[in-house]
Amino acid sequence: MMGRQTGDQSQLFYLFNLEELIPASHLLRRINPVVTRVLAELRENLTPFYSDIGRPSIDPELMLRMLIVGYCYGIRFERRLCEEVELHLAYRWFCRLDLDDQVPDHSTFSVNRHGRFRNSAIFRKLFEAVVRACMSAGLVKGEGFAVDASVMEADASRYHGQAPGETDWSAPERQTRAVAEFLSSLDDEGSDADRKLPKVISPTDPCSAWTAKANKRVQFGYGLNYMIDLEHAVIVDVEATPARTYDEVAATRIMIDRTEMAFGLKPARLTADTAYGTGKLLAWLLDRDITPHIPVWDRYQRTDGMFSHLDFTYDNARDVYICPNGRSLGTSGTVHDGRVRNYLSRPADCRVCNLKERCTRAPFRKIARDINEAARNHARLLKGSLEFEQSSHERKKVEMRFAHLKVHHRFERMRLRGLTGARDEFHLAAIVQNLKTLASHIWRPPLSEPAACA
Repeated sequence: MMGRQTGDQSQLFYLFNLEELIPASHLLRRINPVVTRVLAELRENLTPFYSDIGRPSIDPELMLRMLIVGYCYGIRFERRLCEEVELHLAYRWFCRLDLDDQVPDHSTFSVNRHGRFRNSAIFRKLFEAVVRACMSAGLVKGEGFAVDASVMEADASRYHGQAPGETDWSAPERQTRAVAEFLSSLDDEGSDADRKLPKVISPTDPCSAWTAKANKRVQFGYGLNYMIDLEHAVIVDVEATPARTYDEVAATRIMIDRTEMAFGLKPARLTADTAYGTGKLLAWLLDRDITPHIPVWDRYQRTDGMFSHLDFTYDNARDVYICPNGRSLGTSGTVHDGRVRNYLSRPADCRVCNLKERCTRAPFRKIARDINEAARNHARLLKGSLEFEQSSHERKKVEMRFAHLKVHHRFERMRLRGLTGARDEFHLAAIVQNLKTLASHIWRPPLSEPAACA
């Protein structure tokens, strides 16, 4: 028989306890003890950003809890986040809101997020507190790290790119935080003076980079740089850069130094993909006694059947290269592009050489040697070892972090503009991923009660 809902009159009073409605296995209940502890420690860091007079402001802990909810469940727009917290009981419980408590207005939420929070570095402090919680739980071993970067599309149209000289930065519509950050970076005395301005720039988010790395299409983007501990894939540091390989590789040194300073962690080995196999980084790692399990990046690979630079033998005592026919290639010692020295053969030797057809079509042969070639050779010797192969397999853990972020957290496009906005978003993403890792390892389902004896 088909049933039918009965009772047309609603119950007048309900006995309602929000605490009892949230199951013990819910993600927000599992991460709540850690969040409560770290937010209590960080509350005093936000005190200088709030006035003692005027109307009471939004509790900063409430805003941080709402942002954690948003990045846990892929709700990154302030208006929708406020609506979801208004309706979802678990979100209300986690944000410590009772049924009759008012959720902040989305406009007030945005003003606080873009103003006080952006200037306070609170997300960095929160991230470090969560990493320390992971360390206390035994999830960070500190022996092997992996580093990688993923491109996140900037909140900028890829159809409105301009040359740097074409943009009028004094126009009223260009008086934004993102533009101010870009202009201040140009005036920074500590910036790399040898770096050239990009050919294409976004007038709305000029700190982003014009890149074709993601999805094989050209767009403006930022590089999300993660450094993880290989034991449980805990993110030990995160850095935001423009989506350029040069900046992403340079961020590796920043993250390693910062991790050692903040947590006292220094890895014995570092694994990464070929983009990080530059002579400069490999030499820096070896100087720090960090074993680089990184494939060496060779810019010039011969695919035409001609002799490659590997067919030439370097004589360290004489500082010359010996060609396959036994002739020497010398150098003037000049360093080009701050990276290589060129070794040139004598045109007279090449003219009478019977191997010239397999060596060069020019009057002479040139070999470019990296000034850190010794470090590159050291890294080449490591390739193929059991430890290197194991590190290469474990490197997939950092790639899975990016995949999980884009699929489960729906984080593929930036919500905020400017480099500081990217830092805030990337720190929040890393915070929630570490919280989920921590929750999955320290929480166990409660044991069922034993059956009563008959």
